[in-house]
Amino acid sequence: MRVLFGIGNPGIKYQNTWHNAGFIILDKLAQSLNLRYTASKYNYIYAKGTLNNNEFIIVKPATYVNNSGLAALQILKNFEVELKDYLVICDDLNIDKGLVKIKKNGGDGGHNGLYSLIYHLNSNEFPRLRFGIGSQFEKGSMADYVLSEINTKDYETIEKGLDLSVTLLNEFITGGLDLMLNCFSRNKNKLKTDL
Repeated sequence: MRVLFGIGNPGIKYQNTWHNAGFIILDKLAQSLNLRYTASKYNYIYAKGTLNNNEFIIVKPATYVNNSGLAALQILKNFEVELKDYLVICDDLNIDKGLVKIKKNGGDGGHNGLYSLIYHLNSNEFPRLRFGIGSQFEKGSMADYVLSEINTKDYETIEKGLDLSVTLLNEFITGGLDLMLNCFSRNKNKLKTDL
């Protein structure tokens, strides 16, 4: 079983905002695989699937970004999964718009959602796909920026990165982190991405 855990805020109000890049990528994956989310009695919604005989679960917390770790811990308790098979998908202000980075582990990089996961899981030993949202905002307006809506022009800028992210998630499901990294290495020169 592999887990694909997105970080974002629930609700229509935040649906197409920069902070919801993780949710946007998971929704594209779910749509491509004809999966529907199911409510749970816990702090998340999820979709279960199988790809090439590999079971996986897509998870979106029902909490806000700062409390993402609550759902992450519940998933870890409810499903038998090792942290190496627990991929977190999130936005990253420190990466240019539409660029993708993959990390095997590490700190929170100033991301409150990752901070919450590391705190609740008591570990930073989980891989993550970080999707660049850039930092084109005035000093002191970071919160407004990450919660602002992605406009049509920006979607055109990040579309290739979103598509690559979905491809990488498929590779993670079927072969784990190593297969995903191999796929990334083959494609990083073709698309506007970075490792």
